[in-house]
Amino acid sequence: ELMYSWFCPSGGLVLDPFAGGSVRGIVAAKLGYGYLGIELRREQLLANEAQALAICGQDELSPSWVEGDARDIARLTSGHEADFLFSCPPYFDLEIYSDDHRDLSAMSWEAFVVAYAEIIHNSASLLKAHRFACFVVGDVRNDSGAYRGLPELTVKLFSEAGLVKYNEAVLVTAVGSLPIRAGLHFRAARKMGKTHQNCLVFCKGDPKRATRLIEERSC
Repeated sequence: ELMYSWFCPSGGLVLDPFAGGSVRGIVAAKLGYGYLGIELRREQLLANEAQALAICGQDELSPSWVEGDARDIARLTSGHEADFLFSCPPYFDLEIYSDDHRDLSAMSWEAFVVAYAEIIHNSASLLKAHRFACFVVGDVRNDSGAYRGLPELTVKLFSEAGLVKYNEAVLVTAVGSLPIRAGLHFRAARKMGKTHQNCLVFCKGDPKRATRLIEERSC
């Protein structure tokens, strides 16, 4: 909700290349934004549509999801330009979503990086000039326990796509069972518990012009 109200022009179109569940779409619709999400899994897309119908109804503004591979986002969206690029990509193999060979979570790290770069580049090309983008990412470890650097990779790929890193916020997630697990991991290998994700905000074009396009709101 904050990302939409802070970084998307009023009534603008939100583009989400890694749609996943229904939350980002439904919140966008409830706040008066258009939303177009790309989702690889048909069963997830159908669940999203059912939830949106139950919450938004037929008469309200409703989010839209398109089934397909986000690498083909230009064709899947018919080239529609967006006012805000907002997504939460798979954290590599932290959670495996399917065995589909197009699923980034089921790829090798090398293939993941190539596909991730293509999706960011193609999505950024659909973002209008003087607009913001935000990816929420967390890091993951390799087999030896070292961090792979997914947030840093995301910054690098957006830079290569022509956007600058403009803001970074820390999203503190629910602690849950981390205090119970952290001691064991720390004693075994000095791994500290991690309970946050990175909200990386980028700008395409002039941030001041992008700001003027956003309706004044109290922060």
